[in-house]
Amino acid sequence: MITRMLILSALVLTPVPVVAQSSAAPAVDPAEAYARSVPLPKIIPAPADPGAIPLYGNGTPGKASTEIWTQDGENVIVRNVTRPTLTPVLPDPAKATGAAVIIAPGGGFTALSMETEGFQVARALASRGIAAFVLKYRLVATPVDEYESRLFSIRRLMAALAAPASGGEALRNRESMEDGLAALKLVRSQAAKWGLDPARVGMMGFSAGAMTSLATGLAPDPATRPAFIGFIYGPQVAVSVPADAPPLFNAIALDDEIFRSNGFAMVEGWQQAKRPVELHAYGRGGHGFGLGKAGTTPALLIEEFVAWLSMQGFLSAPAAK
Repeated sequence: MITRMLILSALVLTPVPVVAQSSAAPAVDPAEAYARSVPLPKIIPAPADPGAIPLYGNGTPGKASTEIWTQDGENVIVRNVTRPTLTPVLPDPAKATGAAVIIAPGGGFTALSMETEGFQVARALASRGIAAFVLKYRLVATPVDEYESRLFSIRRLMAALAAPASGGEALRNRESMEDGLAALKLVRSQAAKWGLDPARVGMMGFSAGAMTSLATGLAPDPATRPAFIGFIYGPQVAVSVPADAPPLFNAIALDDEIFRSNGFAMVEGWQQAKRPVELHAYGRGGHGFGLGKAGTTPALLIEEFVAWLSMQGFLSAPAAK
């Protein structure tokens, strides 16, 4: 997700009215003032992830950088990713359906919410018989210093939201989209190893991860696309939907602090293309609700997503011909 701190700063500070000040008063940078007002997250060692598979082996282009990991409550966040990985979270073989979901966490393309939008989601899907793969994709580089990184991310988000018609396009990162397609290719190439049907490998993303998932679903080559898309609190803007677009599951809270004013042009595009689409517009949840809080309807997200997958036939092996 894009963190609550970044959301609130963008909402409060974009646009910022100019207030006349005395000549003696120094100009105040609103982004800097807000960045200083919130405690910095705790820097932690990189968690052990022995199951992580390098997405490109030793062939990732570009210079490697040191990842920076932080903890914010229950969430674990990483930034400065230059070496993408894919971590399998597999179901009990007795429950396995043969379907798989690649999970793309969010974070405005400057960070990844690896726990609340990654591994928590993966465990929930695996417990329901669906193989899950958490994608740690490449990100826009941020300053090493935690405060400077926060300030960079706030300003970047503010600039993107100042052009609402873009639906967050200004945040996009080409490498992230490439990593989504590479993850699909990797899982399909090893489907037999994991007991999967390569025709039932889809992608689910949150916020920036939703944008990554959508980009894979609209890739020019249909053979490279996911079998289905889970688009969770991403920008609801109009896109060109091909006649063979994957089925789309779209979920957002109506009080989303970032994308609530976009309408539902994306859903309408899928309808106009006569492609399967389902929309869940929750009354309350804000942006970045992850698996939702107990007692709120976004907490039903995984159950509803799995029910939709079943309705679309993705949880059953195709009948033998």
